[in-house]
Amino acid sequence: MPQNTFDARLAQTYEQKWPELFDPAVVDPAVDLLADLAGPAATALEFGIGTGRLALPLSRRGVRVHGIDLSAAMIAQLRSKPGAEHLAVTAGDFATTRVDGTFALAYLVRNTITNLTTQDEQVECFRNAASHLEPGGRFVIEVYIPELRRLPPGQTVHPFAVTPSHLGFEEYDVAAQLAVSHHYWTVDGQVETYSSTHRYVWPAELDLMARLAGMTLEARWGGWAREPFTGDSRSHVSVWRTAGAAQPC
Repeated sequence: MPQNTFDARLAQTYEQKWPELFDPAVVDPAVDLLADLAGPAATALEFGIGTGRLALPLSRRGVRVHGIDLSAAMIAQLRSKPGAEHLAVTAGDFATTRVDGTFALAYLVRNTITNLTTQDEQVECFRNAASHLEPGGRFVIEVYIPELRRLPPGQTVHPFAVTPSHLGFEEYDVAAQLAVSHHYWTVDGQVETYSSTHRYVWPAELDLMARLAGMTLEARWGGWAREPFTGDSRSHVSVWRTAGAAQPC
């Protein structure tokens, strides 16, 4: 089972540490696209539901959302929020945990696929998603492009956040295809630290994982507004589909 790094301390301050993720300019395009992909069935399964950043507004759009999360502390934060009573939540590892029913949409956002730190776990995640989808159902992942082009020869660390209150560094192990994210926050005059290990993964490898799970690539964009994915894109939103009828993206 993947390591749970989202403890009570981090869960309680999650929105304060990453406020940019809760900006309506970030949330609304994601919810718009996910609601569109859920289609008339309006059913969705979120892998790594966390504190409900997307699940709650998606539920308010009329989509019936079921979520899976490994962190009891993050689930507790979610259940304290207005509207959480309309969400079904299951505690467990989203690579293997099964829930009842099938869904028009499964989704995994904000680089969460990289929390699975082996290729086998990531493959199982795709298989788990496919097993929950209706014919023609879709699996959506949002994930960053590894910043290896920004590393000069011999350098292994890349800064990704430099603000007065937050420093973030990615430490790459290229041979192992792993990256450790190191965070340093200043909170009430005190320094808080947090590190987590991730397995970064390229778009082509994700496409192969989807094929192993019986899904095919339907669309890939550079973001939630369906902007083009190019060689300069720093992240992507990709959609894979199971066999069967589905509405166009």
